[in-house]
Amino acid sequence: MALRGTNQEFGRPYNRRIVLESIRRHGPIARGDIATHVGLTVQTVSTIVRELEEQGYILSVREEPKGRGLPPTTLRVNPEGGYAVGIHITPLDINAALINLSGDVVESAHRKASNATPDHAFGLIGDMVRELTALRPGGRVLGIGMALPGPFGVESMSFVGPTTMAGWKDVALRERLAASTGLPAFFETDMAAAAMGERLYGLGAQFSEYYYLYFGVGLGGVMVHDGGALRGAWGNAGEVGHIPIIPGGESCPCGNRGCLERYLSLEALRRWNGSEADWVAEVAPIFHNAIAVIENLFDPETVILGGLASPDLLERLAGSTGALHNSVSARKDRTTPRVMVARGGQHSVLRGAAALAVSGVLSPRFGQMFAAERERGRDLLAAKEIAA
Repeated sequence: MALRGTNQEFGRPYNRRIVLESIRRHGPIARGDIATHVGLTVQTVSTIVRELEEQGYILSVREEPKGRGLPPTTLRVNPEGGYAVGIHITPLDINAALINLSGDVVESAHRKASNATPDHAFGLIGDMVRELTALRPGGRVLGIGMALPGPFGVESMSFVGPTTMAGWKDVALRERLAASTGLPAFFETDMAAAAMGERLYGLGAQFSEYYYLYFGVGLGGVMVHDGGALRGAWGNAGEVGHIPIIPGGESCPCGNRGCLERYLSLEALRRWNGSEADWVAEVAPIFHNAIAVIENLFDPETVILGGLASPDLLERLAGSTGALHNSVSARKDRTTPRVMVARGGQHSVLRGAAALAVSGVLSPRFGQMFAAERERGRDLLAAKEIAA
């Protein structure tokens, strides 16, 4: 999906975000081409570009002349124009990365922290951020984004059980994160952050309609539609792991029985007594059922497997899909596999979390980098109200 701008003044913060995103995705790129991509006038783009260039977020480059006259100046993101910190916290550990504006992981840190309490976790996060930022003295750190298991605000599911941050109910996540780091703070579910990272920097850039199936300690997923994430009324769409798939099956901490993640997740693998290969053979039929459900519900171009699982494990699962069920995705004219393995791994989550911070800081009140058209409409409505 090409994000589209508005030529009205109240939409300027939104326009600034999508111009920067267009330069990041397509650079080096000329001003006129940016205007075409985002639906703004060249004059509006030039004004935004001048501001971004003055602030050091982008660089202008004049190519070597190939004929008469001067070639146009093209623009690209300045990788060192700013950094953001991505944090991923799980029931097992905490990972952090300092990420530049091009999405490159510059430095990273890891701490073992099994079932960490909020006080312990935020103390570690503060130490990790100071450690990472000290490695780039003088670098402009825009903000911090944290990804953690969801859902949020659901009494029977949030912060309950071994696949979530048990005991974190009612924790003021944004406020605690900002207080422990001194940075503008943002948070998101880990599966949504991973899908964002994959769309910005991985296989997801090739598709406008795909499903990202996230193998973490638990199991989740995000449908990316027209380049934006389908989030649901309360932002919790994607808890595929809590679909009851085995009648009368294992009890789940959510209160149901036979939930998918009780069989298909890293936590389920941890409880398995045999080898990883045997586990894949055992759960393959359940995995195939899940893929058929996802395909029939969402009709994606492909299902991308990612998350915390090792590439070997994800490849084994993808390799079992020769026996997939019929679904709306079983088309003769397919040009891509029905199931693919993501490239980003852990870094997709961290990059997505960092991108959340970059977007939130550079475009206040204007959503995430991969907000869909519905979110854009809400942004512009909010901007009108502010302007009034």
